[in-house]
Amino acid sequence: MDEADRKILAELQRDGRLTVTELGERIGLSLSPCHRRVRALEQSGVISAYRAQVDPTKVGLNFSAIVFVTLGDGNSDSVRAFETALMEVPQIVQAQRLFGDPDYMLHVLSRDLSHFRELYDECLSALPGVQRLTSTLVMKNIVLNRPVPL
Repeated sequence: MDEADRKILAELQRDGRLTVTELGERIGLSLSPCHRRVRALEQSGVISAYRAQVDPTKVGLNFSAIVFVTLGDGNSDSVRAFETALMEVPQIVQAQRLFGDPDYMLHVLSRDLSHFRELYDECLSALPGVQRLTSTLVMKNIVLNRPVPL
């Protein structure tokens, strides 16, 4: 990856809707080389997707929580079952496996506290292998969806 690729990635992180022509103009490449580079970045998996960034509050998801999960057993079957079940909970918008205790950190969005409580009691606590859940509420988002530093 050279400087031109980094410039392409930086511009696309700022605005993923740029046409290849606009992108080329911004970074100083003609259409064909720019298009080849973008395609190569996509094919290699460096660019993994293009999508709209939605403001959760504008669609009624006004409540945000971080939930820490400790599993009862850390064997590979338990981990696989838990991670597979996470994929079925759309309110979990980010999930990370951690070293040490707790085992996972989940970012959960919901309409309000009542909806979160219901999700916590009926869904999250029922996920396979869960020994303990600990949650904290998000007071304010400071940094969200920051571009990857290049």
